[in-house]
Amino acid sequence: MINFVRKIKYFFQFIIILLLFLLFKLVGLNNSRLIASKIFVFFGPLFRSSIITTSNIEKAFPNKDNSFKKKIIYEMWLTYGKILSEYSFIKIFREKGLEKKIEVEGQAELEEIKKNKQPVIFISGHFDNFELMAMHIEKSGIDLAAIYRPLNNNFLNPIMENIRKKYICKKQIKKGISGTKDLLKYFRSGTSIALMIDQRVSEGINSKFFSQKALTTTIPAQFVKKFNCKIVPVHIKRKKDDNFKLKVFKPLDFSNNHNIDSITLTLNSVLEKMIMENPGQWIWTHNRWK
Repeated sequence: MINFVRKIKYFFQFIIILLLFLLFKLVGLNNSRLIASKIFVFFGPLFRSSIITTSNIEKAFPNKDNSFKKKIIYEMWLTYGKILSEYSFIKIFREKGLEKKIEVEGQAELEEIKKNKQPVIFISGHFDNFELMAMHIEKSGIDLAAIYRPLNNNFLNPIMENIRKKYICKKQIKKGISGTKDLLKYFRSGTSIALMIDQRVSEGINSKFFSQKALTTTIPAQFVKKFNCKIVPVHIKRKKDDNFKLKVFKPLDFSNNHNIDSITLTLNSVLEKMIMENPGQWIWTHNRWK
């Protein structure tokens, strides 16, 4: 009975998303952002995930006042809406408008990686329109595979997988046992990997994140130890004009003295600093400290 109810819920979500995508196409990108952000600001606090959001922000900023925390929540729902609307125009981003919409700091780092032909691990988190990071890296001529987690909604997931493979990053690696095999296969063949490290995983280590222990992936650290590869942090933020600034950091080169724990802690610290730059542009709805 529970599964049936869940399927009905997912089906209605699927229909609503399709109708919104159609509406967005009709009204254009700027109007879509405006409409979608207003929808999410109004309905977002009614979602069950809003409880997790509030709890996460309380954990991350225990000494901040309520106005600070409410501002983060408001900006996050604005961000959610804009990201959703931009999926309808992802083909335009890919084929026509990406260079005009993204200011890049650290393009030289990408050119150096491409020149060296040595695969690296790109790490980041779910910042604003995070899909554009992998899109830009691949468009820069780097052989890239991106790790993704399938959506729980089985009606919507095939559409999102198709969008990702067609317009964002052609090589997609599904999280899981089979994905681990693909990950190793791609990396050994010279393909760099794009990985989000900001979500809780079923297998990992408890590493400090915003002064709280959080179950964290060790994949980047394991690759450093196994392949002696470099880790390249990447961050994206939305500017006031709804264009973006993408920053490619200098590669992190860990010595042999670093172990899995210390590498993972360092990467969490890097991620935390990225979030602190614009906390309202990070997706706080994930149950990070469960």
